[in-house]
Amino acid sequence: MSWKKFLTSPVFFKNFAIALLIVAASVFGVMKFLSVATNHGEEIPVPNLSKMSVEKAEERLNDIDLELQLLDTVDFNPAFPPYSIVEQDPLPAVTVKDGRKVYVKINSGGYSKVVLPELVQKTYRQALSTLRALGLEEGDVKYVEYMAKDVVLEVKQNGKTLKAGDRILKSSKIDFVLGDGKTGFQDEEMDSINASEQLAPAPAEEDAE
Repeated sequence: MSWKKFLTSPVFFKNFAIALLIVAASVFGVMKFLSVATNHGEEIPVPNLSKMSVEKAEERLNDIDLELQLLDTVDFNPAFPPYSIVEQDPLPAVTVKDGRKVYVKINSGGYSKVVLPELVQKTYRQALSTLRALGLEEGDVKYVEYMAKDVVLEVKQNGKTLKAGDRILKSSKIDFVLGDGKTGFQDEEMDSINASEQLAPAPAEEDAE
């Protein structure tokens, strides 16, 4: 049989139809396999892990085929329990495929300590700026008689005088003792001095030789 007759024969069309069915079935099978392998169309909403312990968050994620990945520990935030989750990525309610990692950061167990720098003889503005940069807070301010106004004379915490180099918990309140800008002389004392100078006898002139 010639090729021309074969290509136009019923046998050829039958075989061609069978081949098309096999190809179509193969393509469908591959697409179905990829759909199942990649969980196509199946997405999981990420739960809110805020304030959970790492152990509880891991259990919650494992139940829905997600994985927890710890990134870092952040400075203590009093709005969250110690060692609880404060940040997560992806955010809550974002839909992801199963097996996805959820990255979290946890709260420290408490405030860390900072080293107090030298603040005595600094201006109040300078000292306050340094204080806030260290994560400390301003407490009470007391003025005492001193020639320079708003110069720091002492720093205290709960009545105890602090010195440079002391270690203090962040977020602690620090009290200041400042100069009031007065010299220490009262007006009455100045008047008394002036009056004494006026009443003092003038020195006698030496006789000319």
